[in-house]
Amino acid sequence: MTGLAVSASCAGAATFQEEVMAALSKAGCNLGTCHGNATGKGGFKLSLRGQDPLLDHLAMVMEAGGRRVNAFAPDESLLLLKATNKLAHEGGKRIDPAGWEYATLKEWIAGGAEASKQAITPVKLHVSPGEATLDHKTTTLQLKVRVTYSDGSEKDMTSRAVYEPLQTGLVEVSPQGLVKRLAYGEPGVLVRYLHLSQPVRLLWVAPREDFAWTPVPENNYIDREIFSKLKSLRVQPSELADDSTFMRRLYLDLLGHLPPADEARAFVADSRLDKRQRLVDTLLSHPHFVDFWTMKWADLLKVESRTLDATGMKAFHQWIRDSVRTDMPLNRFAAELIGSRGSTYKEPAANYYRANRNPVDRAVNTAQVFLGTRLQCAQCHNHPFDRWTQDDYYDWTALFARVDYKILSDIKPKDKSDKHEFNGEQVVFMKPAKDAKVVNPRSGDAATPRLLGASLPKLAEGQDELQATAAWLASPKNELFAKSQANRIWHHLMGRGLVDPVDDFRLTNPASHPALLDALAEDLVRSGFSLRHLIRSIVLSRTYQLDSDPTATNRDDSINYARNLPRRLTAEQLFDSMHLAMGVLPDFAKSEQVTRTTQRPGPVNGKTAARLDASSPDSFLAQFGKPARQLVCECERTSTTSLSQTFQLISGPLVTQIVGKKDNQLASLSRLAADKPGEALAELYWQLLSRAPTAVEDEKLTQLLAKAKDKRATLEDIAWSLVNAKEFLLRQ
Repeated sequence: MTGLAVSASCAGAATFQEEVMAALSKAGCNLGTCHGNATGKGGFKLSLRGQDPLLDHLAMVMEAGGRRVNAFAPDESLLLLKATNKLAHEGGKRIDPAGWEYATLKEWIAGGAEASKQAITPVKLHVSPGEATLDHKTTTLQLKVRVTYSDGSEKDMTSRAVYEPLQTGLVEVSPQGLVKRLAYGEPGVLVRYLHLSQPVRLLWVAPREDFAWTPVPENNYIDREIFSKLKSLRVQPSELADDSTFMRRLYLDLLGHLPPADEARAFVADSRLDKRQRLVDTLLSHPHFVDFWTMKWADLLKVESRTLDATGMKAFHQWIRDSVRTDMPLNRFAAELIGSRGSTYKEPAANYYRANRNPVDRAVNTAQVFLGTRLQCAQCHNHPFDRWTQDDYYDWTALFARVDYKILSDIKPKDKSDKHEFNGEQVVFMKPAKDAKVVNPRSGDAATPRLLGASLPKLAEGQDELQATAAWLASPKNELFAKSQANRIWHHLMGRGLVDPVDDFRLTNPASHPALLDALAEDLVRSGFSLRHLIRSIVLSRTYQLDSDPTATNRDDSINYARNLPRRLTAEQLFDSMHLAMGVLPDFAKSEQVTRTTQRPGPVNGKTAARLDASSPDSFLAQFGKPARQLVCECERTSTTSLSQTFQLISGPLVTQIVGKKDNQLASLSRLAADKPGEALAELYWQLLSRAPTAVEDEKLTQLLAKAKDKRATLEDIAWSLVNAKEFLLRQ
């Protein structure tokens, strides 16, 4: 660098921290597909999206023997020759010699290629419009970008900002910020300038010249937000679902199984105007509600015997169940988990740390479950699609470094080759800070414990970092916690999160209805973080109660809740519904003492799972997507269909056991069919489909049943056909 020092003080040289970094970003040099790749390209590595200017300066000026810059002949700098493709460059031409990017880099090199920081720095990005609804007559939209600096000044940076469409195939954006429509839909554009970024939300409405909005009744704030957007999109929501469909949907969503036939008939026959509200309140206080929603938390918190051992698993499951039963505020629920310690048998919440056995797992999983934030990408570099830096990641991880545990018993693992299997009581405790260092590989220094997006407050007397973290997490002012929990509840009831995936909150993955997400979070906070309260608000909305039959305008819509989108029953819903409808008890181990799969503390994992019989409940549940509880992600539960599932439903051993069991419901129905085949048929329909047969079904099948010599065999055939019907397999 000796030669460069000659011209280091040249007046008017471009600043590295802003202008040079902006030019590199605009040219795309620091993207993951180019030199921002984890290993760089062609021996030249830049920080991803320019997130570490000092390291980038060293790479450009000091590496490769200093050949990348030439202060005495800037145009001969390898940096410029490659970027303009005058020398062979795998990335092709990235910079126009006549453009501002070239002029900026040349000026900086000629001025000595300094890395000194500037006194005035950009602090805020303004993009206009931030959102817009556009009709089919508008084919383009010009974005304007202004940057506010630390001294209060502003500059127009429209030409220097970077524009990235968030979806493919909907829009393209020119380097000057001109958005061009490619297809109708809801495109997003991420606008970046250095470390600042802002998403732009657009609605490009398809032409529907003959569309006329038909006013729709609104039950609450949810409907106001949903229907307002649908109206702007010129999309008409579907009609209200009938009573039978609503009741079946509500039972599946709140209790995890179909309604009993007699209750379904009584509800449909009820003429009271408030019967839906009454049903909601009844199911929210039902014991099966506790079991079903306990299962959802048990899935996320990895409640299973391989890591927790059987005793710890049961204790943890019971603690979660008690929390759901008493409607423990969700923020207190989270705080007790994060601040837990003690015996995993006597203080069940401490099993949270038994299931997450190292600082990285604790930090990443806590952020994902309770803040809806995926931090994994920030472990190796600043997050490419979010605000979290590598320093944020390691400082957050340092909060969990003092957690340790000791095993009190000398019970040996059943499988010595399984390093994740543990047996015996354990005690979770906080070890001394001097023994709990997390090293930040970027700096090589010990990370300083710090909250995500906030500094760690001064600890009160007797308080440690985890207790302070628990208090921060539980605060009603923690918007990210409230939004992520409201979004997860919405996801379970509506089949899709307002932010989707449900645990991936970031700038580049905005909510489909931001105002609604805010309102749901506010509703949750006002209720004292009551799970039941927010569920009640959602299921009493007209939006939740819409039919699945599409209208002419909402047939192709899948993200705006214009109708109910049918989805396959989960493994547990399918398993329990078949057993309850047929009056058959599941073949669980006698030691479990449960009658429904949603009551079970955890799945069978480890070596035992590999030896499961094809007709066992666990084999069936795994086949239909029940998670093994190894991840803290909703994605671990699968809803994909397979040929093996088809065979299971058509002729599988477990379904055969249920339908063919001699003392099941078909035994009494076959006796009824001898004199009243129509009544027997109707009863079977109410048991499996929660409705009466249609006129055509009644006529055809009653005749079939009346003529049949073997009533039992005929009823079994009808039951098999109903179990395989889409109407049974789908939650509609």
